[in-house]
Amino acid sequence: MPPKAAAVYARISSDPDGLAAGVTRQIEDCRAFAERRCWPVADVYVDNDSSAYSGRRRPEYERMLADLAAGIRDAVIVYHLDRLHRRPRELEDFLDLCDRSGIRDLACVTGEIDLGTHDGRFHARILGAVARKESDDKSRRLIRKHLELANAGKVSGGGTRPYGYAPDRLTLVPGEAGIVKEMAERLLARESLRSIADNLNHREVATVTGRAWTTHSVRQLLYSARISGQREHHGEIIGPAAWQPIITPAQTTRIRALLNDPERRTNRVARRYLLAGLLRCGACGTTMVSRPRSDGRGRYVCSRDPGRNGCGRTFILADEVDAFIVAAVLHRLDTPRLAASMRRRAADDPAVASVIQALDRDQEQLDELAGSYGDREISHREWLAARAPIQARIKAANARLNRGQRESALVGILDRPEGIAATYAALPLARQQAVIRAVLNHAQIGPAVRGRNRFDSSRISPAWRV
Repeated sequence: MPPKAAAVYARISSDPDGLAAGVTRQIEDCRAFAERRCWPVADVYVDNDSSAYSGRRRPEYERMLADLAAGIRDAVIVYHLDRLHRRPRELEDFLDLCDRSGIRDLACVTGEIDLGTHDGRFHARILGAVARKESDDKSRRLIRKHLELANAGKVSGGGTRPYGYAPDRLTLVPGEAGIVKEMAERLLARESLRSIADNLNHREVATVTGRAWTTHSVRQLLYSARISGQREHHGEIIGPAAWQPIITPAQTTRIRALLNDPERRTNRVARRYLLAGLLRCGACGTTMVSRPRSDGRGRYVCSRDPGRNGCGRTFILADEVDAFIVAAVLHRLDTPRLAASMRRRAADDPAVASVIQALDRDQEQLDELAGSYGDREISHREWLAARAPIQARIKAANARLNRGQRESALVGILDRPEGIAATYAALPLARQQAVIRAVLNHAQIGPAVRGRNRFDSSRISPAWRV
């Protein structure tokens, strides 16, 4: 008895242009096959640009299985069995479902498979094993090819072009390259990823796909070694690349150290208070938090909320203390001797280069150590013992880089012709915070004098870094 409601399933692994030409041909051949057999086609299920080898979800395949299980489809037509499965495990699950649902008709345009017989299932399993081996061989060749291209510093891969580069992935796009340089400099000046993304979106600077920037897309771009003309493979920088750099390799090292810093604030709401995290209660030493008054005016308080150990007795209005600290910071930066010192320390001086070179040497040593363990020249215990001091040096070097990069917030601030105050006023909040943190370690807020309702600057005791 012929089926009453057949399902046509079509799939193609790669369709980067989104034309769906491959699945269209499969569907046409499957419909022609159904017409010859007088099988009514009840529905067509299509997973375009979807691999059956990777194990990723195939929504339409899952929908077809649900329909087969529900009994509303009683046959399956595919162009070839490997369009349905490339993993023997999936084939066995499919056969089990067919047994439970009473499905006996599975037709392939290129050769019919009768699931109702042992020979038919044996044939299906052989085809499934062959398809898996073909996928394994293809995967191995691709992995070897990409490693070879990486070692040679050549371009590999397709898809969307990287921001800053033309479709050939080698030639710079000047306007976009300028944006990348700007983003790197702003991040190294301690501006937040969120602030950079918001600023680009406000200026209507679009990504390659025309979408808005997010913290993730900004981070992904700046963390990539590609923009400094370096080739990476599986996240590891392995050498120079064939394309032109936009920033220097030293900048990439500093950016990665900054973004990998475990103390870096992530997944938190952007701070709207200038001195958030910088004020301490003079009574108990607890870091004060931002908290608006009932009338909406901002203030900093020593909080006794759950999870905080404050005394709850110290308060100060945000506008007044912010203005006082900003004036004090700008005054210090305008002092000729201090400004000259900060210029030297904010620049890429030999000390920074020395730390970066030491980091590179330690990373090379880690790679050599891993190679020795892989070749069984040393034991696992020896590998662990030798690795510990190297990792400790890397951790210490990254901490030194991050401490040094705090002062990079002052790059482009001290030498502007319009003056420090005007330059500072035009900065976004995150960059203003970074400038203050480069100069100020914290400020202690003393108790208010009862009956004194005006701002009292004597309550503020700054602890300067420089």
